[in-house]
Amino acid sequence: MTNLRTTKLFLKVTSILLIVASSINSLADTTLIYVGELLAIPGEQPTKERTVVVEDGVIKAINKGYSDTSNYGESVKTIDLKDSFVLPGLMDMHVHLQFELGPHNVQDGLKMSEQLQGMRSIFYGQKTLLAGFTTVRDVGSDPQYMYALRDAISKGWVDGPRIIAAGGVGITGGHADVSGVKPDLLDMYTAKTICDGPYDCRRATRRAIKFGADLIKITSTGGVLSDRATGTGQQMEMDELKEVVRAAKSMGRKIASHAHEEAGIIAALKAGVDSIEHGTYTGPKAIKLFKKTGAYLVPTLLAGDTVVHMANNSNFMSDAIKEKAIRVGSDMKGNFAKAYKAGVKVAFGTDSGVSKHGTNAQEAVLMFNAGMSAMEVIKSATVNAADLLDMTETIGTIEVGKYADIIATDASPLEDIKELLTVDFVMKNGKVHKQ
Repeated sequence: MTNLRTTKLFLKVTSILLIVASSINSLADTTLIYVGELLAIPGEQPTKERTVVVEDGVIKAINKGYSDTSNYGESVKTIDLKDSFVLPGLMDMHVHLQFELGPHNVQDGLKMSEQLQGMRSIFYGQKTLLAGFTTVRDVGSDPQYMYALRDAISKGWVDGPRIIAAGGVGITGGHADVSGVKPDLLDMYTAKTICDGPYDCRRATRRAIKFGADLIKITSTGGVLSDRATGTGQQMEMDELKEVVRAAKSMGRKIASHAHEEAGIIAALKAGVDSIEHGTYTGPKAIKLFKKTGAYLVPTLLAGDTVVHMANNSNFMSDAIKEKAIRVGSDMKGNFAKAYKAGVKVAFGTDSGVSKHGTNAQEAVLMFNAGMSAMEVIKSATVNAADLLDMTETIGTIEVGKYADIIATDASPLEDIKELLTVDFVMKNGKVHKQ
């Protein structure tokens, strides 16, 4: 009987301690962010002197003025951003976290282990996060290592941006296929999601999803960095494109299509893709289809700017790559301006990996210089990007119930877009990564 009473007493005390501990933890996870100027919803006007209340990584309230800490218990934390401009975490819809374009790419591919490349991608991811980009869409990396990084970040094992990771599907000899090495290495490095014909491309799509793809990335046209003189025109056939889209959508996945020439853009849009990456030669016919389908253009002006500079100022590019780089990179900006002014929806994307990781906000400057307003640039990297990801319920704005993905700059990027180049504060899911 004594043992029974002792056991019951122990259980009661344990329960009380757990309740107290839970209460303490709850208080400890409450943060008040005092904001001087707040752009809570890009596209709407900013407000002044607000308190953003964050609990357990989620925005719980946005109060006028600066809230008294006494209302939140002794363990509440405060962050003073009274002299800062605060906005939602930025998003980049086109990155490649596993590499960076440069003269040693071939050497790295031969000498660097896949495991070490995986470690390097952690480093690139952290640079991206510290630049103010709290969510990215990786649309071309070794899939299993990228899925591992995605999941490790999600579990909190390593720091990095939230990753939406693509599985790639491409045709034999197309832009997504391996190039620039000797024949036996071509065979060795050819991915099992390279396909030919509609039914084989259906198989490849299902395989990509089976192994963990959040979305499918296809290459409807040739590309600049394919080391073969096959141009930048349409390469995937219409029946292949349609079958990839059908297979992906039947399994709940969106489709992004790399596309430069207009014929390939049109084919991908007719097949039903959700976004066109680059869209360099978007013309009147493609613009009509963009507006009809509601697909997004992810412009990647920074990639074009980068490859033109490299082609003109270095000697590591092959002649085939150099010709495409100068032609395509030089044409990107003007055609993007026409598409934007015609009403095509735009989601922010850089092609980082071609450009250096952590310099993602340079894209914002290029978009602004092409004629986009600062507000629309920021909206493309927040509200629009969240819509493209089908994540508007959780990210993209600073509103109650959403993840606390919050960044800050010294002054307003609405007045000077270059403020985004020097983000001073980064919070993701309520955790401060830069202050």
